[in-house]
Amino acid sequence: MTLDFDPIDEAAANWRGAGWVAVDAMTAATSITRAHQILSGRIDTALAPLGLNFSRFEVLALLSFTKEGELPLGKVGDRLQVHPASVTNTVNRLEADGLVVRKTHPTDRRTTLAVLTAAGRGRVEQAAVALAEIEFGVAGLTGDGRRAVDAAILELRVTAGDFVSPPSQRR
Repeated sequence: MTLDFDPIDEAAANWRGAGWVAVDAMTAATSITRAHQILSGRIDTALAPLGLNFSRFEVLALLSFTKEGELPLGKVGDRLQVHPASVTNTVNRLEADGLVVRKTHPTDRRTTLAVLTAAGRGRVEQAAVALAEIEFGVAGLTGDGRRAVDAAILELRVTAGDFVSPPSQRR
């Protein structure tokens, strides 16, 4: 639903009027949260015809980028920065759809691997095309705008201690 006013701008005016502090921080955080909602909706709409959501796509993509198309479940969680229970749930769904299978690690029987199937490889390739067609939901932002958003969020992630090593050059 399109509004005829910006509710975040309205909230900022209310904060200022109430004498509350950190208005810029509130508007930045609220804007990021709203942008996440918008992007998630666009991405999920693009992936739904393929029976995927973004978390399932991320697992398939991660597996597709490995040499053997497989990773331990714990490493999947580490790489995608998600809770082990979320990995289990996502892999369960992918397995039920025939896109991954589980197998025991050949040298460590305590470790379970998620293995990309041929169907999973095909599906992730279709999904990558679908996401490229909608420009991962950021259509409407120019190249400069995209880089500015990326740089600002990268700064937030770095100061939050999201990762240790310096970021690679993305461009």
